[in-house]
Amino acid sequence: MAKVNYRFDKRQRDMARQKKQEDKRAKKLAKKAAAAPGESGPSIPQDETP
Repeated sequence: MAKVNYRFDKRQRDMARQKKQEDKRAKKLAKKAAAAPGESGPSIPQDETP
């Protein structure tokens, strides 16, 4: 019977967890960017001259 390779299993679990976290982070960033596309700071009128 084959011997169980626990290191391989752990690495697979860690890689899956890391991928899931990365996907979650990317989804949050996309949602944040879609919610506020033009809000990167205080708005300053471009056409006004002092």
